[in-house]
Amino acid sequence: MDQSPIDKPEPTSATLPLLANFCQISYVREMGTMNISLPDSMKGFVDEQVAERGYGTSSEYIRDLIRRDQDNLRLRRLLLEGAESPIAGAADQAYFESLRKRLGVGSNKRTSR
Repeated sequence: MDQSPIDKPEPTSATLPLLANFCQISYVREMGTMNISLPDSMKGFVDEQVAERGYGTSSEYIRDLIRRDQDNLRLRRLLLEGAESPIAGAADQAYFESLRKRLGVGSNKRTSR
């Protein structure tokens, strides 16, 4: 006989690790594979970056490079959109003070030495 959701026991310290593990597995994206050929010098460079920068594998390093390139392309598109948009107003000291106030950040006034 099935239990209703109300009758099911609460998670315990014994079941929480299983739940956390299930959640991690459930959100892992399916990945395809790609084989690339590199000259020895480039492969050596990738291997050095993996070792020196704390990547677990060369795939992690390449995925990070691709993510950074995607971010750069998004930023470039946003900058171009901004450059093509009409001028909204002066970006003077009053503008930045109102922006800091809206963000709840203190002013960055420099003191003379």
